[in-house]
Amino acid sequence: MRGQKRRVFRSTGRQHGTRRQILPAAAAVTIGVVTLGALVPPAASAARPDVVQQSLNALVRDGGTPAALASVKGPGGRNRTYTAGVGDLATGAPVPVDGQVRIGSNTKTFVAVVVLQLVAERRVDLDATVDTYLPGLVRGEGIDGRRITVRRLLQHTSGLPDYSNRLGDDVRYYDPRELLATALRHPAEFAPGKSWKYSNTNYVLAGLIVQKVTGRPLADEIDRRIIKRIGLRHTYFPAPGDASIREPHPHGYYQESAQTPLRDITEMDPSWGWAAGQMISTNSDLNRFFTALLTGRLLPAAQFAQMRSTVPAEATFGPGARYGLGLVSRPLPCGGLAWGHGGSFPGYETRGGATDDGRATNVAVTTQLTGEAARRSLERAVDTALCR
Repeated sequence: MRGQKRRVFRSTGRQHGTRRQILPAAAAVTIGVVTLGALVPPAASAARPDVVQQSLNALVRDGGTPAALASVKGPGGRNRTYTAGVGDLATGAPVPVDGQVRIGSNTKTFVAVVVLQLVAERRVDLDATVDTYLPGLVRGEGIDGRRITVRRLLQHTSGLPDYSNRLGDDVRYYDPRELLATALRHPAEFAPGKSWKYSNTNYVLAGLIVQKVTGRPLADEIDRRIIKRIGLRHTYFPAPGDASIREPHPHGYYQESAQTPLRDITEMDPSWGWAAGQMISTNSDLNRFFTALLTGRLLPAAQFAQMRSTVPAEATFGPGARYGLGLVSRPLPCGGLAWGHGGSFPGYETRGGATDDGRATNVAVTTQLTGEAARRSLERAVDTALCR
């Protein structure tokens, strides 16, 4: 994929995750009119599907996505997986059960956990400034790293402009400092601490702080501190230049408009997302991760309480949503809160959450959603699973 051209489509409206859509035109496979086939897996076809299966069927039937897949964990620990649609439109291959997907901005929660572990180890101070760890690096119009704290990075209250809609069209490897430099060519959105606005630049800086403090690559710290610690067997941070998805996965697609064909954009260099959105995982691994986080397996109580100290974030995450330190709370229609994040990456969209009583759900679809109605349908599928 490196060196190939892409077209960049700026999105409008609300998204959970990296706010960018990329179409690698040279490598894209144009998909003609195909039959999506059975929406219900063979094992369930003889019986009326349950409400979760019905919601996935609706995402494929009405939402225009080639595939949907979900993993649902009940409070007693029972896990169920679901699929709908077609995993590869070119071959008609089925959707891999619990297949790997690009999880986009769910990556931010992993990064926030690592930062908060370093806080617990007294190697990072949430209220120290960025300049404490990266002296002189963050300067620009209305931007000064001596006024931006680590907490403001994790909570999106820094005022830093978002780099992700301002990159060029080359599909190639992006160094994290190049991403930061792109952002710093633009003025601040607001003075630090004066407002809230989602910006991927915040998490590029958080990742750079992790690397400076530990002396190790961010990917290694995530692997050592989270992935191996809680046994996430299908989760990883792709190496530089790795455009593939390692394990069985549904293909990801892009559609410019309802009148244009779907294009396969599964493989691309994901480095433009880095600490803001580069990781790959499965729905079941995401359930395991968020459950481990809520049950205290990843953070001491003091740091977890800081993570769940939230500010309003409805503009990006919808009615009643609030943003903590890399963690989103969202009210459920059946009462209580779901804690998670969600992610948007070209070809894939994920939504999910976990509750304090042990329920967890993640749902993925194989197109990046742009319309408010489509995003709400995906969120309703999550609500259906958590509230059934």
